[in-house]
Amino acid sequence: MPKIETILLATDGSAASEGASGEAIDLAVQVGARLLVVSVLGASSRPSEASAETAGPADSRDSLTNKAQAIVQRAKAAGADATFLVWDGDPGEAIVAAADSENADLIVVGSHGRSGVSRFLIGSVSDHVVRHAHCPVMVVRGKTEAPKH
Repeated sequence: MPKIETILLATDGSAASEGASGEAIDLAVQVGARLLVVSVLGASSRPSEASAETAGPADSRDSLTNKAQAIVQRAKAAGADATFLVWDGDPGEAIVAAADSENADLIVVGSHGRSGVSRFLIGSVSDHVVRHAHCPVMVVRGKTEAPKH
């Protein structure tokens, strides 16, 4: 198996993306890889997925930068070499482009784990990344919320 030198974590810094962030940090520490945290400032109005991330209307570049910096600080505290980027564009395409540009050996993304009609209506950034990435992709299923009554 080739050595993993750069792990790209695609995240919006939301609570839903926490699982992917934790997995990426742990893996980067374990294998001694550089962790690159990437958030995408997208023009889309659809809700973001858990860590394969388009920013919703309330998320600005500053907000995404602050969230990414917080993840970088957690990673550094755990012993990882970590940096971040904020990209503009379509989330799926931007994540794949960032991975190519940065020569990522692995992409870590999250997913709400939706299926069926819900997935069709919402779209799936993580699915786009899995289908188009030129390196392996680890999809971390987010925590499911309890149904609201």
